[in-house]
Amino acid sequence: MASLQASNFLLSSSSSSNQIHAAISIPKLPSVRFSAPKLRQPTIQSEELNSQDDVNDAMEKVLALDKAYPLPLLGVMLEKFPASLEPAVWWPTKQSPNSNKALTNNNGWTRELEMEMREVVEVIKRKDSEDYEKLGNKALIMNKFLATSGPLLTGIAALGSAFMVSSNSPWAATVAAVAGALASAVNTFEHGGQVGMVFEMYRNNAGFFKLMQESIESTLDECDVEKRENGELFEMKVALQLGRSLSELRDVAKKSSYSRIEGSSMDEFASKLF
Repeated sequence: MASLQASNFLLSSSSSSNQIHAAISIPKLPSVRFSAPKLRQPTIQSEELNSQDDVNDAMEKVLALDKAYPLPLLGVMLEKFPASLEPAVWWPTKQSPNSNKALTNNNGWTRELEMEMREVVEVIKRKDSEDYEKLGNKALIMNKFLATSGPLLTGIAALGSAFMVSSNSPWAATVAAVAGALASAVNTFEHGGQVGMVFEMYRNNAGFFKLMQESIESTLDECDVEKRENGELFEMKVALQLGRSLSELRDVAKKSSYSRIEGSSMDEFASKLF
């Protein structure tokens, strides 16, 4: 009897709970599906890739720099006493086809500007580069003389001191004293005066003017004027590298032209910096 009452109570409670759930109806939310965006594979264009020409240009620049200033760890070194001064070349040489194409006014270039740049190149050749090569050769001769005479005088002083001990001759003592003093003076002047560094300075300065000369000539030899650097900017860059204003650079070109026509020598240098 008790179990029957308990089952009736459970049935009545379950029916009442069903009625409550039916009265309170919760609306169903619509199902939303999120789809992850597909990532596009990056496309690398052929222009962005380093071509073989770019790699070759970079290798040429590195090899030219290593040839001008080799590392002391490698087997190849700079010749300490070369036969003559050669400008330091730390850039690869480039050759451009010559062109006699008539210019109108393209990319800032005119025929007058071309003539001006050619005259500037002539002044650099005849004055600046030639002057530094002469000074460099003089420094080279002095460096060779000092490097040879220093050890020679030291050896003479050592021999004189040896003969002085064995023969007790006053001439041997005099020769040893004089040679030793001269050797000390020569070594002090050579190392204290940095004669070798003076030679390297002249060599680097000559290389700077050679670089300017080749850059101007390669720009003028470019067939297509649109591929050149802008003419007005190029003229300003050359003037700044030479330490001059645009008007001064044009005056130098005019003086060079007049001196060549008249057959006279030009006393002014292209650069005012060094």
